[in-house]
Amino acid sequence: MNPLGATKSGFLVCIAVCMFIYTFIYLKDTLSEEPNEQKFNANIAECGFYPDELCSALFVGKTAAFKIGSFCQNTYQPKTLSCIQTSCNCSMVLKTLHFITRPLSDEEGNFSLAYIITIHKELEMFVKLLRAIYMPQNIYCIHIDEKSPKDYKTAWNYVINLCGQDYPIKTNKDIIQYIKSKWNGKNMTPGVVQPLHMKHRTQVSYREYVHSGMSYVYPTKNIKAKPPYNLTIYFGSAYYILTKEFVKFTLTDARAKDLLEWSRDTYSPDEHYWVTLNRLNDAPGATPNADWEGNIRAIKWKDQEGTIHKGCKGHYIRDICVYGLGDLQWIIESPHLFANKFEPATYPLVMDCLERRYRLKVLHQAEVSIEDHWRFQEENDFNMKLNI
Repeated sequence: MNPLGATKSGFLVCIAVCMFIYTFIYLKDTLSEEPNEQKFNANIAECGFYPDELCSALFVGKTAAFKIGSFCQNTYQPKTLSCIQTSCNCSMVLKTLHFITRPLSDEEGNFSLAYIITIHKELEMFVKLLRAIYMPQNIYCIHIDEKSPKDYKTAWNYVINLCGQDYPIKTNKDIIQYIKSKWNGKNMTPGVVQPLHMKHRTQVSYREYVHSGMSYVYPTKNIKAKPPYNLTIYFGSAYYILTKEFVKFTLTDARAKDLLEWSRDTYSPDEHYWVTLNRLNDAPGATPNADWEGNIRAIKWKDQEGTIHKGCKGHYIRDICVYGLGDLQWIIESPHLFANKFEPATYPLVMDCLERRYRLKVLHQAEVSIEDHWRFQEENDFNMKLNI
């Protein structure tokens, strides 16, 4: 190489290094400033240099972090998870996807949870959920909804049901301690006596109509008979945490069987079935006087904007918030066990930040030696408080 060429190459390398250092220092200083003290230039924002610091700033609500994160979200594409589009044996799945393979404490090893998860899309989101809640002492029943595409279908102390777009806020250990301390031996079925504006769901028969691959439920003119055994119908969440004894009760008790049969042509029976049975005085673990207690899932409903929360920073789908970057602080400060709803394809940094923080907290609580493949990364630079 001639002297002029060498000088030119060296100069370009020097410029590249200087730009990298400047960008890193600028972003680090920007994220550490108070929300109203910084200026922002999106043209020099970068995501990949220190994602942990960006996530930390998002979790505490730094304005600059939202601006940087929003810019990055348009260009940032996380790597496709291993073993999603290729076949892997079980041992490879456990290792490459960072599944935890031993109970992390005696308390957890002696208290098994059973999960029922219904999924029909967002396969990667489901894998992220599964590896977050997976512990070898637990039991997992995965139900692939009939409306799932064909390629998707192929690719017990307490029982908890979830959907594929949920993600835990609290660790396995946190959940067990919450159940033991607040609900020991009791079921969690948040709900109230069926309100007047919800009675139409069980007063007439409903039918399913399928058109062009889409399924619709519509009311008929057929008036339904009164509930069996003159049961008082309650209305509540379709998501619950039940004792093993209560599950056995629903499978054997005549009232439970007849209510299930009566509910077949009602609208969204899962929103009244469990909560109604759990209000029976003689049901195992019953909570006859319970209301909306339980803190199972954090959801930003559109009609609660301005009262329960300050709005959705992502977007609404069927009046439920799909979380954006500006929702991260609200999520981790929520007392709930799980949060819904997430779309990694739309807001990839939201899921990345939550996953990094969640796994770090899980390993921080561990009472056994940590295996290398449990970590998402060799080093981390998180500086947020993990006890939030």
